[in-house]
Amino acid sequence: MAKHTMHEQGKQDLSVDHGQQDGRAMSGDHRTMSHGEHGSGKGHADHKDHKGGGHHAHMAADFKRRFWISLISTVPILILSPMIQSFLGFKQAFTFPGDAYVLWLLSSFVFLYGGWPFLKGLFDELGKKQPGMMTLIAIAITTAYAYSSVVVFGLSGKVFFWELATLIDIMLLGHWIEMKSVMGASRALEELAELMPSTAHLIKSDGNMQEVPVEKLGAGERVLVKPGEKVPMDGEVVEGESSVNEAMLTGESKPVEKTVGSKVIGGAVNGEGSITVEVQKTGQESFLSQTIALVEEAQQSKSRSQDLANRAALWLTIIALSCGAITLIVWFAFMSRDFAFSLERAVTVMVITCPHALGLAVPLVVAVSTALSAKNGLLIRDRASFERGRNIQAIIFDKTGTLTKGEFGVTDTVVFQDDMDENQLLQYAASVETHSEHPIAKGIAAAVENPSQVEDFKSIPGKGARGRVDGKDVQVVSPGFLKENDIVMDDERIEKFNSQGKTVVFIIMDGDLKGAIALADIIRDESKKAIAELKEMGLRCMMLTGDNELVAQWVSEEIGLDEYFAEVLPKDKADKVKEVQARGLVVAMTGDGVNDAPALAQADIGIAIGAGTDVAIQTADIILVRSNPMDAVSILGLARATYRKMVQNLVWATGYNAFAIPLAAGVFYGYGVILSPAMGAVLMSLSTVIVAVNARFLKIA
Repeated sequence: MAKHTMHEQGKQDLSVDHGQQDGRAMSGDHRTMSHGEHGSGKGHADHKDHKGGGHHAHMAADFKRRFWISLISTVPILILSPMIQSFLGFKQAFTFPGDAYVLWLLSSFVFLYGGWPFLKGLFDELGKKQPGMMTLIAIAITTAYAYSSVVVFGLSGKVFFWELATLIDIMLLGHWIEMKSVMGASRALEELAELMPSTAHLIKSDGNMQEVPVEKLGAGERVLVKPGEKVPMDGEVVEGESSVNEAMLTGESKPVEKTVGSKVIGGAVNGEGSITVEVQKTGQESFLSQTIALVEEAQQSKSRSQDLANRAALWLTIIALSCGAITLIVWFAFMSRDFAFSLERAVTVMVITCPHALGLAVPLVVAVSTALSAKNGLLIRDRASFERGRNIQAIIFDKTGTLTKGEFGVTDTVVFQDDMDENQLLQYAASVETHSEHPIAKGIAAAVENPSQVEDFKSIPGKGARGRVDGKDVQVVSPGFLKENDIVMDDERIEKFNSQGKTVVFIIMDGDLKGAIALADIIRDESKKAIAELKEMGLRCMMLTGDNELVAQWVSEEIGLDEYFAEVLPKDKADKVKEVQARGLVVAMTGDGVNDAPALAQADIGIAIGAGTDVAIQTADIILVRSNPMDAVSILGLARATYRKMVQNLVWATGYNAFAIPLAAGVFYGYGVILSPAMGAVLMSLSTVIVAVNARFLKIA
């Protein structure tokens, strides 16, 4: 699998662009929906360009302005149009010498000013040899305008300037509404960009504080973050303690406690305490910059579904132009209707079959899904791999640090005598182990919040530790200690712990063997639920671990895995993935992105879990910020939901056009059903808006 790199400075262009062959469906003036450039090397200040929607807002404002000016100009066009005058019965009141030329001038203004985005789009699309929506609209309005103009200057026939003007008005309105929908679809990404504060409280070398722009901060400098303020840059707490809300960055809903030595992310909201933070990452190195870069990269990366939509849109354009020409010929040459009526049918066909909705069907879903996932700490690096997520049949988890916490902890406590309960036994043991640095000792000590005072603590090299707790001589020792001292222990529970590969220590108090404590790599609380939900999705769940068979079997049984591979060296993990793929299964590999890098690369989808602020993991297709197996469920569920939305939009867009072409051509004219070009534009715009709105309903389950 090819490794992916961050975009270079100035090359980011968040295209929700919905055009034809290159994934952009909008041509002309609103071809490139850029969210501005990222990575100026100045922190995240440049992302302030996202505010107001950037190019989106500019284009929405442009269509809005053109729409209102054209609409106002359309009023006198309607009043001066012979057909409208006859229909409303005021022909005499508004007829005057030269009125046809005034009508032509007003219509020319609407054609040139209101129709300019479409005319410009025509040349852009033809220049790229990618005829599409703009080509259809431009040909339709140009044909209508040219024919009507020739009639004004002498050709016998009927003008339909009012149809031309209302068509342009509605097309502008539709594009204005669509641009607002596109802005809404991209809003989640803009919210990410807006997280960074503009200024920070820099603590100078003399101890004084100075308000400075965030982009001026450098690594190693210290800043004060007051209660309720946003952390200005990625760094480490060097003074104070507080709780920090990182929900918008990692998806973690609960505030995270931060003390000296804790890492903090730029953009996170500080809670109730003041903290001093030493800046460690700035500019493109920061978590937020990398997150936005990944989102932009994912939204621009190749989508197989978009390729399908692009080909369909191109063919629809060709079909629309062909059907328009055929409609004109059939009505004029074979149905003996006048040229004006025949031309109106052809124009309506071209307008109503614009592949706009089809072009938007996939890009808007892409924009929503990638931005939505980023808000929840699920970062998509490669779109094609993400789309393959809907086809995943098996998912392989690394054990340590993924399904388990990667740290020793107490799993079981047993007592051998009735004069003490499990909690008391654990309290005595943890009190002694608080003074030891051994990993097993730390695991026991962590199980108790308030250990008791210990006197005369002594380490028993290779065998444990001892000390006096509440006047009692307490020893926490290994099985080897019991054997050396001929202490007999016969308990089925201990045999069970050993069969599960757990580490067992014994507690002796005043010379009596009181009980035992079993320890193992702690299974994450979410692992069992995640495996259950993945199974409900029809996936086969497996585990890879370098641990021994007994430990692997215990973890597998505890969380309900289908299969496990034990005692696998890091260099052999990719081979195990190949084995599963050789069964004909589409495989996702989930690991920490370090030891698991070859396996992540080998899998059909590589999911790096627990990346924290290190989002630049090169071998993963998807990066999960949190160490939570439930996020793997979420991202695969989102892949399926995204595909469903794409299919819904594509079915609607193609189905709509299959119905619209014969309707616009006048197939049902004999039944009194006939569409004007303006009504065709209404239906076309409505179809586009439906696709845009449907995309915005995408959710993470």
